[in-house]
Amino acid sequence: MRIEFTRFAAADAAALADFLTGEEWPYHAGVQEREAVLRRAAEGGYDDDGNRTFWIVTGGERVGLVRLQDLDDDTPMFDLRVRAAWRGKGLGTAAVAWLTRYLFTEFPGIDRIEGNTRQDNRAMRAAFRRNGYAKEAHYRRAWPAPDGTRHDTIGYGILRADWESGEVTPPDWDDELS
Repeated sequence: MRIEFTRFAAADAAALADFLTGEEWPYHAGVQEREAVLRRAAEGGYDDDGNRTFWIVTGGERVGLVRLQDLDDDTPMFDLRVRAAWRGKGLGTAAVAWLTRYLFTEFPGIDRIEGNTRQDNRAMRAAFRRNGYAKEAHYRRAWPAPDGTRHDTIGYGILRADWESGEVTPPDWDDELS
């Protein structure tokens, strides 16, 4: 399967609003409102100095979305969404590989990339690990779900040096002061 990443354009605002409001996103907090998406797009919130958004396209169909955030910082984060019909086909892993390469190639000042997911989002956690990201954090009951329950949040990160070497350097988990 050939996967392409095409940059979001202002003319895509309605399609973006349809995409974000037309699917269930079980591992994302809150519910997107169409007017809020359109307003944010009109204000440049999906493509400006701090954000870039890309469609994940295969077979001419927009099957997912990658939003790179905090690009004006040295530690960007990202939001990744894949349509329900396309989940389980490796698109998430491919998207994390692509965005990692893109960020480290296009932004030489970036030294690390981080991302968070719910503890029960096994597919996303596997995508992080397959792409050399190390588990860096575990936040208990930090992720609110639409039904009011709270889930643990797991934080992952990758250092430029790890990406370049292909090795994962884990955090020092035994640094507690006595």
